[in-house]
Amino acid sequence: MNKKQHAIYAGTFDPFTNGHYDVVKRALTVFDQVTILLAVPPSKEPLLSRALRLKMLEELFADESAVSVDHWDGLVVDYAKNNNIGAIVRGLRPTGDFDIEFQMASMNKKLYEDIETLFLMTNGDYYFLSSTLVREILQHGGDASPFVPPTILKYL
Repeated sequence: MNKKQHAIYAGTFDPFTNGHYDVVKRALTVFDQVTILLAVPPSKEPLLSRALRLKMLEELFADESAVSVDHWDGLVVDYAKNNNIGAIVRGLRPTGDFDIEFQMASMNKKLYEDIETLFLMTNGDYYFLSSTLVREILQHGGDASPFVPPTILKYL
């Protein structure tokens, strides 16, 4: 299979979980380069600052030359267009993600016809995992260590 050169994996990543990490690692088997893009919708109020999330991700992927980290306040599809990136990677859990992800991918295709969206099914070990649940565990003083990479955990 020929690999597309570059993909975006966008999200709030508040915080970045083992599920997110798994998607990045698997995306690297398909793409030569993956940009992790912190893209926060105006309707979300993140728990962790953008600067901290960027720092955590840069540290987590410091030894992975095929991964870059960036942020964007606009539409992800505009970032792709501005940076000549032809693919967006999205993880799908069996918890109702498909409908909203399909709608988003369809709209992105209308806005930028050269973009393709690749859906990666969530690894069975992480299908239940979300940043929201990890935040709730943390806010109640629970142990989030099974759900986030050690590099991320030390900041939480």
